[in-house]
Parts: sequence; structure tokens; C-alpha cells
Amino acid sequence: MEFRRVGTSGLRISEIVFGNWLTLDGQIDRDAQVACIRAALDAGITTFDTADVYSLGAAEEVLGRALDGVRRSSVEIATKVCLPVGDGPNDRGLSRKHVTESCHASLRRLGTDYVDLYQAHRFDDETPLEETMRAFADLVRQGKVLYVGVSEWTAEQIERGHALAAEMGVPLISNQPQYSMLWRVIEAEVVPVSERLGLGQIVFSPVAQGVLTGKYLPGGAAPEGSRATDQRGSRFVGRYMSDAVLEAVQRLRPLAEDAGLTMAQFAVAWTLRNPAVSGAIIGASRPEQVAENAAAAGVRLSDETMKRVDDVLGDLVERDPAKTADLFNIMPAWRR
Repeated sequence: MEFRRVGTSGLRISEIVFGNWLTLDGQIDRDAQVACIRAALDAGITTFDTADVYSLGAAEEVLGRALDGVRRSSVEIATKVCLPVGDGPNDRGLSRKHVTESCHASLRRLGTDYVDLYQAHRFDDETPLEETMRAFADLVRQGKVLYVGVSEWTAEQIERGHALAAEMGVPLISNQPQYSMLWRVIEAEVVPVSERLGLGQIVFSPVAQGVLTGKYLPGGAAPEGSRATDQRGSRFVGRYMSDAVLEAVQRLRPLAEDAGLTMAQFAVAWTLRNPAVSGAIIGASRPEQVAENAAAAGVRLSDETMKRVDDVLGDLVERDPAKTADLFNIMPAWRR
């Protein structure tokens, strides 16, 4: 495993980050979830990403259980706050009340005194930004949070948030956006602003919900047990299931083979080729998938290979910066 700094901060994380969004969000049983997390530790992964909204806290509980007995200072735990975790009027958003209460609840579920990275899961335009940043700063000063960041914020939102956070002495260090060969909306605006301000990108969905593994074939039925056959998962992977995309993905296979990589490793290594990326978040439903994806650490694809990827995918790549925070264009408004 190799490690990178998060932006210009002193925090180092593993290039491969284990995340428990969909794959640990009720799709596999808890024992299998724990086995995957322990496989991540065996693979040298030290950084784990979760959120209060994943299975309404159950994912945090599983992560805490799996890390029980692991030396706390040897791992980095990141969690997030903003999306709804209940039906009450203050069970969502980035108000001082919700940020503070959610942090305390996350710490209890994770079984830890602090989280290394606490991120605003979305932007909340109904709460004064100063209120949010002051709540984050207070948690840092209380020792409950070491670093703060955001997830799926636009360039303009990052700039505003960073200015306020810096004034309070707790600058934002990270952004967690969706990023893959097929989804590059952060490149035009978010990445340049983040680099100027010192934020690193901890990217999710590097294999485009499994599509870039090549397991979905054009004109064919989705493999049994895959995300595309799951009622929840299919909502997210559907964007990429056109024959045009699936045919192009199959044309990437020779490039992966030339690099000596599986398709999944190739997709993850592609994201890590971007110097703005601090880490790539992987998910897994089986321990062997963790080991496979973790092997992408340290791989450096050539300029020629990167160009060939662009030639294969062409106009199928989504680059519109206006789609930042547009989670597959199907996530309902989080305030509802």
C-alpha cells in the first residue's frame, strides 16, 4: 500500500480507501461486512470512509465492530453529516444542532473518541455557512474531529466554505466527489479551485458502480447478484447501462491487459493517476474483491495509456461541471 497527503494538510491516507456506502448499506450481512473490512486491513488499507446516513447508522456500527481491537492511531476514520437520518425537522442539514448531535452519535456507533475526518455530505443552503463552519471548528477544538472537509460541493461552495473555515483556524482539507473514467465533472472547476486552496480529492465510485469492471455486457442480462439486479443499487448504476457505454468499456479490456491489470484495478489506477486525487474509495461484498482492488495502489499508468482511454470513451464521458453534486441525477432532494 502507498500513502498520499490529503491536499496540503499533514494527514496521510492510504491510496485505496475502503468505503461502506452501497455494498455495506444492507446489501450483505454483517459478518460479510466485517470480513471485508478485515480484508482491507490485511491489504494494508488504513483509511475507512462511512457516513451517518448509510443504513441509518448501521454501517458505522459495523465499521466500529470490525475495527475493535485495532490500534486507533494506525487507522484513519472518515464519516459525514448532512443527509436525512430521521423524520424530525433537525435530523438533516448542517445546522449547529444537527452537526453536533450527529457527530456525537457517529462517535458512539464507531466506538471511538474522535474521527480523523468529518465531512459535510452535501451543501446546505438553508443554514448560514458561518454557523456550519463554526460548529465544525468547535468539534475540532473539542478534540472530537481532527480535520474537516466536504463532499460533492461545487467550486464556488468550496471557495466560500474554505474562506470561513480558514478564518476560524480549521481549513477544509478534502472534497469527496464522484470520479471515474466515465464521470469527470470535477476536472473543469472543482479540481483547480481545490488545488489552489489546498484540498485533496478523496473520490468515490472509481469503477462507476461496477460498470468499469466489464462484468456488464452489451445486450446481455446483468449477472445474478450484481448491483444492477438489486432494487437499490440499480437506481445508481442505471446511468451507465446503455449499450454504447458497455461496448466502449469492453474496448478498454485490452488496455487493462496490456498494463497487467484486471479491469477493476485499471479503473482505480486511472483515478489515482490524477495528482489531485488523495485516495480512491472502493467497496466490496467479498474479501477477495478488496484484495483485487487494493492491488491498484502504486500503479502508475503511462501517458499513452491515458490517451488511449480517452480515445476509446470519447463523447461518452460526462464532463459538465454543472452536474457536480448531481448524484447520478436521481438522488431525491435531501431535504424532503
